[in-house]
Amino acid sequence: MKEQSQTSRFERRWPVALTIVVVLLLLALLPNYIRLMPMWVTYVLGIAVLTPIAAVGLTSARARWLRVERMVTLIFFVVGVLLILGNLVNMIHAMVNRSAEVTGLQLLAGSIAAWISNVLIFSLMYWQLDRGGPEARVNRMGARTDWFFPQEGDALSAAPADWRPAFVDYLYVAYQTAAAFSTTDVLPLTPRAKLLIMLESAISLTTILVVAARAINILGG
Repeated sequence: MKEQSQTSRFERRWPVALTIVVVLLLLALLPNYIRLMPMWVTYVLGIAVLTPIAAVGLTSARARWLRVERMVTLIFFVVGVLLILGNLVNMIHAMVNRSAEVTGLQLLAGSIAAWISNVLIFSLMYWQLDRGGPEARVNRMGARTDWFFPQEGDALSAAPADWRPAFVDYLYVAYQTAAAFSTTDVLPLTPRAKLLIMLESAISLTTILVVAARAINILGG
């Protein structure tokens, strides 16, 4: 039996591509004392991640490109989280050692970049993971639900009966988690969803309470 060439419906990829570009720009614009990799690695990483995403859009979600996109997105997530953690370690190290080269403004800019990158990278992971991925969701392929949204169970919701979460919904979940250290109206249902939210919250908490607070203290002092 031949592999199905494409799904009947697919989700637009431009918000995802834009998110990846913003993450790469934030990583590239970090000060040298924070950045873990040279600029050219950022460009190579961008091409490697954006190529399958563009291919999915151009081929109307051909199954082969969907598998490549999923694998590359997961790798990008792991690399992105490691880079954020490494950047935070570098900033904390500079704070502890009271480096004269590091100003409060640089620490504040680095913490903001780390916080935004944290939100964007986890939104990509949530979007790719939940219910088997975007095409599995829009085509109702029956994969297990990782996040339950209020539009799916609220009789008073204005959402249509066939509503399915899109990328902006996962961006909202990631923002909620980073800002409030938990979700508010969206429920994580699976262990992997809960672990991801715990990890994102921990990174956000460290960024805000340790780095950003110290940067503001330096600027105010």
